[in-house]
Parts: sequence; C-alpha cells; structure tokens
Amino acid sequence: MKLYMTERSGNAYKPRLLLAMLNVPYEKVVLDFPKKEHKQPPYLKINPRGQVPALEDDGHVFWGSTACLVHIARKHGSEKWLPTDPAGMAQVMQWLELAQNEIHYGLQWARGVMNKIKTGNLEEYQGYGKTGLEVLEGRLRNNQWLALGRPTIADVACYPYVAVAAEGGLKLEAYPGVTAWLKRFEALPGWVKRV
Repeated sequence: MKLYMTERSGNAYKPRLLLAMLNVPYEKVVLDFPKKEHKQPPYLKINPRGQVPALEDDGHVFWGSTACLVHIARKHGSEKWLPTDPAGMAQVMQWLELAQNEIHYGLQWARGVMNKIKTGNLEEYQGYGKTGLEVLEGRLRNNQWLALGRPTIADVACYPYVAVAAEGGLKLEAYPGVTAWLKRFEALPGWVKRV
C-alpha cells in the first residue's frame, strides 16, 4: 500500500491517522508541495485532480481523503470504523459531509489564507468554519464521539482541520465540547502527530 501525501496536508493526514490507528503498514510517498510535484504529469496519472492524498492498494488507486478512509476502514477496520448497516453508515457519512463542506471550505481554506498558500475571502471562510464548529459543538457537548458512541472515520475526517483551527484565526475556547473531543481523539491508541 502506498500513500501519496505532503507533510502539512490535513487531507493526507486523515488516512495516515487511520492507518496508524489500525496498525496497517504502508509506504509514504511524500510529494514536494513547493515545487508543485502534485500538479506534474507523473502524479496526475495517479490523481487527475492534482491533489493529495492518493492511495494505491492491490492494483487500485483511490484519490481524495474520503475514498481513502472508506477503503482503509472497510478493508482493515471491520464494522468498527465504518459499519455496513444503512443507519450506522449514514450516521458516519453525514459527518464526512461536514468534513468536506464547512470544515473544508471554512477551517481548511481560512488556514490556507493565513499561511499564504491560498487567496480568497478570509472572513467568508471563517464564517463557514464557525458554522462547522457550532455543528460539532452541538453534537459533542453531550456525546463523546460524532457517530455511534465510538470513534469512527467520522472523527478521523473531522479532526485534522479542527485541531489546527487557530491557524485560520478561529479560536476553540468557545467550543468546550470540541476541545474535549480533540483531547479524547489524541489519546486514542495509534494517534500520530501531523508532522
């Protein structure tokens, strides 16, 4: 199994986290982000979107963090990380939607503007990010995990950009449920730092 990634990408961090938590061996292929290796023809053959992550496994290529998480969870995590029953799967998937919408267009893009790797409307991105944090807080105020009362790929998908929300100018002090969840997540067996 090969994971194509960059060191600071939160989206590439998601499959790294799950692989570590499931103790699955894999090969890291670190792309040179400043030199735009992810936009060059050799990598575009792997991921035509020119983004990280991409995962090669058993002759298949999966690109995008959600596809990578789903593949890893179903292949190595049994029902624990992504159940197959319709209601359980839908509960997990609704949080993956949040990760790919308010968290992506909010927390991730605000961080990109603040770190000068993206341009755009910082206030708009922070607004999306606040919406995402409020939804998370609404759930985590009275629940330890996002879905099914246990860690799932829902938590893995939402964690990376929430953990660095301050890099996008969003402080987490107003979200005690989210802050407590981050600590619980970081205490899970196999958790690894981003870099």
